[in-house]
Amino acid sequence: MKNSLHITIALLVASTLVSCFNEKERNYQYFPNMYQPVGYEAYGEGDIFVNGQEAKLPAEGSVPRGYVPFDYENTTADKARAKTELKNPFEISEENINEGEALYTIYCAVCHGDKGDGQGILAEREKFLGIPSYADPARDITMGDTYFVQVHGLNAMGSYASQVDHKERWQIAMHVMDLKAALNGNPGLLESKKQNTSDSTEVDTSEQDNDNTNDTEASNTSEEETN
Repeated sequence: MKNSLHITIALLVASTLVSCFNEKERNYQYFPNMYQPVGYEAYGEGDIFVNGQEAKLPAEGSVPRGYVPFDYENTTADKARAKTELKNPFEISEENINEGEALYTIYCAVCHGDKGDGQGILAEREKFLGIPSYADPARDITMGDTYFVQVHGLNAMGSYASQVDHKERWQIAMHVMDLKAALNGNPGLLESKKQNTSDSTEVDTSEQDNDNTNDTEASNTSEEETN
């Protein structure tokens, strides 16, 4: 009798447990805090927060990591300032120019053309008309001017500030200046850099030779006076 009672109780307990099973959810959790998040969910709601939301605005005056402030508004006056004031902070190197060429091919060549003559594929298909050449003397573009236009855009060209970062804009500007030089039949940035370095070395050597000559003449004059 006792065995029958025990078996009956066991069957009832087992049936009760089985009836509560749910294949889509955990039925029994050991240490529930191992399964359920204790902290607040990102961008979630919570009564503890002032505005009822976990996400907060950045502190006043803070800037994103890697962000470089650009204190030029999208005005004609500021464009003219940027044209003369903005200077390339990166080294003119083969690596930077090659990177600028690759970026230019992706973002700029479709309109401005691979040579910078304004004959890109969209111009050839007459999707955009009147795209000027970088060699246009009326524009007289500079690196600062090119950087400014990438940030704010110009006429039908929109801003590319979200597509290319600070360094990439300068790399594109380097390549643009190379294209301008090629269209005008002038040496590129690297050639000009090498030429300037060579000229500087020659000047230093010439000045040193002059100094040595002056020292020798002064020494000879001193010996003559002594004799």
